[in-house]
Amino acid sequence: MRWSRFYIPTLKEAPSDAEVISHKLMTRAGMIRKLTSGTYTYMPLGLRSISKAAEIVRQEMDRAGANELSMPMVQPADLWQESGRWDFYGPELLRFKDRHQRDYCLGPTHEEVITDIVRGEVRSYRQLPMNLYQIQTKFRDEIRPRFGLMRGREFIMKDAYSFDRDQAGLDASYIAMYDAYMAIFTRMALNFRPVEADSGSIGGSFSHEFMVLAETGEDTVVVCKDCTYAANIERAEVLCTGDECDRLDTPLEEVSTPGKCTVADVAAFLGVSEAAIIKTLLYVADGEPVVALVRGDRELNDVKLKNLLHADTLEMASPEQVQQWTGAPVGFAGPVNIKVSRIVADNELRLATDWITGANKGDMHLKHVSLKRDVKLSGFADLRLITEGDTCPKCGGAIALTKGIEVGHVFKLGTKYSEAMNCKYVDEDGRDQTMIMGCYGIGVSRVVASCIEQNNDKDGIMFPPPIAPFEAIVLNLDTRTDDVCAKVDEIYALLKEQGVDVLVDDREERPGVKFKDADLIGIPMQLVVGGKGLGRGIIEVKDRRTGEKSELPVDGFAEAFTAWKKTVYAGWGIN
Repeated sequence: MRWSRFYIPTLKEAPSDAEVISHKLMTRAGMIRKLTSGTYTYMPLGLRSISKAAEIVRQEMDRAGANELSMPMVQPADLWQESGRWDFYGPELLRFKDRHQRDYCLGPTHEEVITDIVRGEVRSYRQLPMNLYQIQTKFRDEIRPRFGLMRGREFIMKDAYSFDRDQAGLDASYIAMYDAYMAIFTRMALNFRPVEADSGSIGGSFSHEFMVLAETGEDTVVVCKDCTYAANIERAEVLCTGDECDRLDTPLEEVSTPGKCTVADVAAFLGVSEAAIIKTLLYVADGEPVVALVRGDRELNDVKLKNLLHADTLEMASPEQVQQWTGAPVGFAGPVNIKVSRIVADNELRLATDWITGANKGDMHLKHVSLKRDVKLSGFADLRLITEGDTCPKCGGAIALTKGIEVGHVFKLGTKYSEAMNCKYVDEDGRDQTMIMGCYGIGVSRVVASCIEQNNDKDGIMFPPPIAPFEAIVLNLDTRTDDVCAKVDEIYALLKEQGVDVLVDDREERPGVKFKDADLIGIPMQLVVGGKGLGRGIIEVKDRRTGEKSELPVDGFAEAFTAWKKTVYAGWGIN
């Protein structure tokens, strides 16, 4: 491919609304162009990279035994109503009516559609297991789309769905997909880690996220320094050991705390540590009030609380609800004599007593609170966010927090959708049984943006060869010199013969412009052909990842290039 015939509209400056490096560089490199909020045109260079990522995904999915299909993006409301998600998915589900006033949505995911397909076609246990996948455009009406392809409204996704006879079959399907994902992201030469995760709105009982590790990531990843344990911050289990404290004998004492409605203010006013205070947090779970208690210097994990309550919805109580249930304004709630029947406490509160809490009166707090004596608890549970000071729940080792970008997610759905939508098969004894499902997604367009977040420098993108739009670029520095153009054509033909995907920069531009653009678009191998170099019998090459320059001889170039290419690939961990 020649640059002069390939549309690569590079820019010197990033758009003003670009916040993260992938958005800036993909726009400057001519890979994407914004159409409207959260939606982008994939330009030729960007589409090549996305297509290469998709092909790796496709090859590994096929190798794992999955079958590709393509489902409609427009989905009828009745399927979502049947599964129960029409009312619960939230505003991210873009709903609309057709000319007949029938309700539809743009598919953010396809559990309902795939379940409808299978229940109508698959009847016998002999047809199971089955795994179907697609690589297709999705739409989620994000409240604040941002970061380019990292959090857009329209995106390309691979979603696969497994159907099995029993739990053992689901376990096998899950492992097969987990292994396929490991192969996919390894082949892409990404620095990633699979982590235990919460299943979120998709549902299911067990899942892993695949995180590309990058300091610009939105997600916090918990990793153990001593073992292989890894989890996202929402899922990470807090290990809490020690003996439960006995009942406190010191009586309750009300203390005046005028205007002190935060933990920090109360601690400073009373001259105690924040760890001596209990936060009393009021929520509404599926319409019912609930109180959650955590230590004052800790943060509640909303996901853990929602899962504990088996709630479909969980929201913070409004100031009016706080006043109704406590008789006090926000900031003075406490668990003693509160007008809420369900009160759950974090496990860490077992290990101490003599707490300070709100008194359910304005400008008042209670001292010497004993949870055993003074509070009608519904129970203890792991409710808080893990911190760097905690220990690994698997081995007791040291926990570290890092940042990551979710590029893949695998779920054990169980019977959430097959039960609701009557997706059954007939077993060996002629009885109807509910199929057990799994769901496996990869954000294909997001993979490319995540790769750039992980691989860039001050000059531009540094693509790993497997998902680079081209593996090599040949820079013709003397486009008006016949000998140079002939050598460029010869090298181009040679690289193509070796199976290298190559771009030739044949533009009538100054060398400096070509060097800057080559660095910007991030093609892994740069080859510079000019009259001066040919006069010395050499061709200059550059490894984009390291910036290291070398000289390859014109005589014996094929062998020299093959050897140099191996070193470039080895730097990416590719044999």
